[in-house]
Amino acid sequence: MSAGAYLDNSATTRPTPAVVTAVQQALAEGFYNPSSFYAPAVAARKRLDDCRGALQGILGAHRAVFTSGGTEADNLAILGRMGKTRRKCRVLYTRAEHPAVAEACKSLAKEHEVLEIPLRPEGTLDLEALAGMLTPDVRLICVMQVSNEVGSIQPLREVYALRDRLCPDAAVHVDGVQGFLRVPFKLMGELDTYAVSAHKIHGPKGAGALAMGKGVRLSAQAHGGGQEEGLRSGTENTPGVAGLHAAIQGFPASHLMRALKLRLLDGLRQGVQELEVNGLDPAGPSACDHILNLSFPPVRAQTLMHALEGEGVYVSHGAACSSRRRSPSATLSGMGLSRERQDSALRFSLSPYTTEEEIDAAVAACVRAYRALKPYTRR
Repeated sequence: MSAGAYLDNSATTRPTPAVVTAVQQALAEGFYNPSSFYAPAVAARKRLDDCRGALQGILGAHRAVFTSGGTEADNLAILGRMGKTRRKCRVLYTRAEHPAVAEACKSLAKEHEVLEIPLRPEGTLDLEALAGMLTPDVRLICVMQVSNEVGSIQPLREVYALRDRLCPDAAVHVDGVQGFLRVPFKLMGELDTYAVSAHKIHGPKGAGALAMGKGVRLSAQAHGGGQEEGLRSGTENTPGVAGLHAAIQGFPASHLMRALKLRLLDGLRQGVQELEVNGLDPAGPSACDHILNLSFPPVRAQTLMHALEGEGVYVSHGAACSSRRRSPSATLSGMGLSRERQDSALRFSLSPYTTEEEIDAAVAACVRAYRALKPYTRR
């Protein structure tokens, strides 16, 4: 980007040149149906399996099925798990969950007891409260790996340990959309289900996956030709999967996201005395490298965001999927933040390709816009 800054990478990322090439080649040359039996179709099938193998290797999974993205993967994990259940059970999800998880869980409320796990003030789930909710009839626990709004890394090992001790028959579903490849995912035991989205890691939109552990049984949510082990019928999106594989292969092993995130924070703190950090200490080990949520009271986030847009700086007010809704953020309200602090909160999200120039441009634009808007803001 020649001017300004794109700091909304948790909403979507720019596909890399390698990803674009992989998608184009799959469209132009590898267009064959992977369910057919002649050589070019078998080659298309192999490309699917190569990506599947990469996912399984990274996550320690036994299987993986391709989906249209994180939302479908989450729904397949949740509704597919509960579709195998005939008796009334308890389903748990955190207050911080993406709507793909939260709404899927809420849709089960007529047949099951669906409960929300509360958050601590820094945005991580309350482990003590969770322990009190883990009864033998718990069937499913849904926890995102990384908060898409404030960047808090959830204590997954502790969640699995509590599950193993208090309700070993329950499954844990992890929404890994904001964590995959950016935050290490290592469990003491085997995972149950884990959702991935390509366009969050510089891959194409319309491609994702659900990784599964050994012995996981789900019911299909779409019926047809029986592709993807019968769990996701329909001709596979070979160009999308090719792009996902290229994104995985090309994702930088090292990057400067944490240093740049702290550079952004330091610059804004110097220029905006009223600045407030939402979430964990951004320099701490449980804060991810790529997400920073800040409040600019008393200026409303929407007003500041549009002023930044005029300078070519792109950020978001909360999660992109919910940014057009007028209701308060479930995550920020669950953390106990005041309405003014919620209303003035902006999310800055980086990628491995974010530059120092973008960070410095964002700082300068934010400080200018804030100082210009503050005198005209009513409290």
